[in-house]
Amino acid sequence: YLSYFQACVSLAKNVGEMRTETELLPQCWEQISHMYEERRLLVAQSCGELAEFVRPEIRDSLILSIVQQLIEDSASVVREGASHNLAMLLPLFPNMDKYFKVEELMFQLVCDPAGVVVETALKELVPAVIKWGDKLDHVLRVLLSHILNSAMRCSPLSGVEGSIDSHLRVLGERERWNVDVLLRMLVELLPLMHQKAIETCPFLSTTETTPAAVSIPLLELYARGQVEWGAFEWMHVECFPNLIQLACLLPQKEDNLRSRISKFLLSVSECFGNSYVTCIMLPVFLIAVGDDADLTFFPTAIHSRIKGLRPRSAIADRISTMCVLPLLLAGVLSAPGKQEQLAGYLRKLLLEDNSMENRSTKHTPEIINAIRFICTFEENHAMIFNILWEMVVSSNMSMKINAAQLLKVIVPYIDAKAASTHVLPALVTLGSDQNLNVKYASIDAFGAVAQHFKNETIVDKIRVQMDAFLDDGSHEATIAVIRALVIAVPHTIERLRDYLLSKIFQLTAMPNAASDLMRRRERADAFCEAIRALDATDLPANSIREFFLPAIQNLLKDLDALDPAHKEALEIIMKERSGGTFETISKVMGAHLGLPSSVSSFFGEGGLLGKKEITEPSSEVAVSPKAATPPADDTRFRRIMMGNFSEMLRGKAKAQEGGQNQ
Repeated sequence: YLSYFQACVSLAKNVGEMRTETELLPQCWEQISHMYEERRLLVAQSCGELAEFVRPEIRDSLILSIVQQLIEDSASVVREGASHNLAMLLPLFPNMDKYFKVEELMFQLVCDPAGVVVETALKELVPAVIKWGDKLDHVLRVLLSHILNSAMRCSPLSGVEGSIDSHLRVLGERERWNVDVLLRMLVELLPLMHQKAIETCPFLSTTETTPAAVSIPLLELYARGQVEWGAFEWMHVECFPNLIQLACLLPQKEDNLRSRISKFLLSVSECFGNSYVTCIMLPVFLIAVGDDADLTFFPTAIHSRIKGLRPRSAIADRISTMCVLPLLLAGVLSAPGKQEQLAGYLRKLLLEDNSMENRSTKHTPEIINAIRFICTFEENHAMIFNILWEMVVSSNMSMKINAAQLLKVIVPYIDAKAASTHVLPALVTLGSDQNLNVKYASIDAFGAVAQHFKNETIVDKIRVQMDAFLDDGSHEATIAVIRALVIAVPHTIERLRDYLLSKIFQLTAMPNAASDLMRRRERADAFCEAIRALDATDLPANSIREFFLPAIQNLLKDLDALDPAHKEALEIIMKERSGGTFETISKVMGAHLGLPSSVSSFFGEGGLLGKKEITEPSSEVAVSPKAATPPADDTRFRRIMMGNFSEMLRGKAKAQEGGQNQ
């Protein structure tokens, strides 16, 4: 096809404009809908090359129409070729009549679902359109509009009016992709924005050397407001407020988009310099999170617009902490030369006196999430650990609990070395605290460490600490340990699963001294959830025989404490894990628990499973194990599915119970 392409160009050179228009271009048009994408790609590649061999008035009509058709092609390689050739065509257009059509096509290609098309559009087409059209201001306005509209047209996270979730948006894959690539386009255009701002500076004489960064004297002249500097002002009057508005639409899980915005802000700081960050960027974002800021370097005429970014309600205040604070920390205070200021601001958030009027108390979960977000950038880890240690050794109980919560959420972003040298020592210190709330908060964090690290040394340290918690003997500590380790079950190593299983067996074998039915139920729920989580893993045969099945029978002895859904799930697990050899399993459990060896005591008419099982044909036991036992994968899938179904039954049972109590 390359030779065909070269032949087309060679022919156009030799036959002249008229024959190229009347003979060659119609052939190209006919190939637009050809069944083979190679033919359509040939047309896409030819358009830019053939344009110089036809009359100028044909270039922005017929040839542009051909490109427009190819942009809609189903094959990404064809759309990429069309994007590349449209960039080649633009300098050959005789006038600007088709500018807005070309700009529309540019945005369509930038938001293409194929990454290869997006790359070509960003690197080739966008610069070509800006250079050809010389309408950077218009492109930027349309770009910000597209970014915001992509998020705003999504449905709210919640339909409850007045709630925080009603302000946030559920982004679909397509909308998330569009916002991401449009933010990338904003980053690509940043050098052009900076260049235009410097070139249009009204305070530089023609003899002065153009500065790379904005200086304090320059900002002082700008603040007087005597001369307009629109290209410079656009960034903090239009761009930043729009990005803040976008951030306030993003749920907490949209870390990738928040990172994209933060990286754009860091790029702004590199382009415009430290003085711009200190005097312009920082005040804008401080006000947007509800803090006070110095507007000395802003013209009086725009003070009201900047102050308008301050949250005006309790809901807006929480949203700003949740959505804008991460940008302030990661995108503004993480700029070069701002590390001390970032550390000071974090200390202000985390270490100052926790009075009721304090935002640190009111919005602790949002603040913790914001600090979790800056931990996605490894360069911040050392600073965070230093502040965390100050919280751990504090005498303030709330501060210690916050430290445990912070340690829990930053675990996914650290390596095993940091976990061993920073996180575990801090958690051991918190775990030995006399205050029970501090101690229980640290148990949750230990569970997060167990979930993310399979290192045997780390696992051993966790086991030692969990033993210490269980030796406490309290109901709350037992529940907290079991639930913390359950989270780790699908991800951890066999040693920790065996540890959990052995503890469940020991704890269920102990007489339940609690007379309070609610406590017995809470305890049984925790154990059942652990059994069901462990059942979805590959357990060694001896662990099943010695701990797993006996623990299930221990739980089935206290039916009053068992949720009906859990009871049903345990019975199914018992049947499937026994592989049909109920008599053998019963004998094993009898050896552990001193129970009768007869299987009828468990599955018989008067047993725990009642008459439901006695109706099954006895011949089923005689079926060969290969035929009777389903495949392992299928069995596990059915158990998981039954677990989900049982959750629905549990909800129904609880609703009925609530109705009876009323």
